[in-house]
Amino acid sequence: MTQTTANRRRFMQVIGATGAVAVAGCLGNDADASENSTESEDEEGLPAAKAVDADRIARDPTDIPGPVDWNEPREHDITLETERVTAEIEPGVTFEYMTFGGQVPGPMVRVRQGDTVNLTFDVPDDMNIDMHNVDFHAVYGPGGGADATTLAPGDDPTQISFTAEYAGAFIYHCAVPNMDQHISSGMFGSILVEPEDGLPEVDHEFYLGQHEIYTDGEVGEEGHHGFDFDAMKKEEPTYVVFNGQAYGFTEDGVGPMEANTGETARVYFANGGPNLLSSLHPIGNVWSNYYRDGDLLSEPDKNIETAPIAPGTTAAGEMEFPVPGPVKIVDHALSRVVHKGALAVVDVAGEENPDVYDGDP
Repeated sequence: MTQTTANRRRFMQVIGATGAVAVAGCLGNDADASENSTESEDEEGLPAAKAVDADRIARDPTDIPGPVDWNEPREHDITLETERVTAEIEPGVTFEYMTFGGQVPGPMVRVRQGDTVNLTFDVPDDMNIDMHNVDFHAVYGPGGGADATTLAPGDDPTQISFTAEYAGAFIYHCAVPNMDQHISSGMFGSILVEPEDGLPEVDHEFYLGQHEIYTDGEVGEEGHHGFDFDAMKKEEPTYVVFNGQAYGFTEDGVGPMEANTGETARVYFANGGPNLLSSLHPIGNVWSNYYRDGDLLSEPDKNIETAPIAPGTTAAGEMEFPVPGPVKIVDHALSRVVHKGALAVVDVAGEENPDVYDGDP
């Protein structure tokens, strides 16, 4: 796939065929020439794509523990295992990810305020080449647990125990000295500490994590992409993706998320970063209830169109679905959508509702 072909395909995904026809002339030959000249500058090219360790790096957005249904504090025994994984950012483009549990983001941890978490942290020698640890933003303690969990590959697993003292949606991430590289490579996830009274019931819950990937190749350039430290220092990512994969939850990826008209959904959204703010927007919808910065105790904000989420933050937003059709979840820094991969789709099925929306009156 050439870079030009990849960019035009992404452009069609984002705005749809009708919009593409209307503005295709604005791209013109100049855009094509620019893209092709960028590609031709890389005379040596990338090494061939590597064999992958996993069919997909993107964690299933429905892979979420069930809502809290207990009323007294309890203990949770949780194991986090780190794993280096070679997988595709997009077809034909491989990259070596660093992960908690083999996918991006790491598994969601879900507890109730006042619960105790007994964490076992492991860095197996056969799955890692780097030192790792974990910093939970939901933990009172040195480094959010990072000080006590720092391990080299092959070290004996370590254990910590903590009480979830404060409610909210929080991020966790690797926090070794070169944490920016590790987070960019996939080492982040979310811990949800539900308030004692729980959260309002919804029909669907989805779990997404945004991060930047800095590589030594161009977007769409087939082959194996290495990590580019200079690009990271300049905060110039090759890709900005959800759950480790460019356009993963679209028809061209593993498929969209699904819902029906009349239902509600809550999206837990972790911005791993490590550097860029996300401007989270559902195209064709709003966040009817928005839990800014993971605050689950205050009254949620209402009908928010675009929500800024700082790196190192988990937020939550709810949507209603009165009409069918695709709802496109994007970072509204739109070059990241059109060119870099920051797009996921919720495919809403059901009967048309012309009282709310009529596309052909």
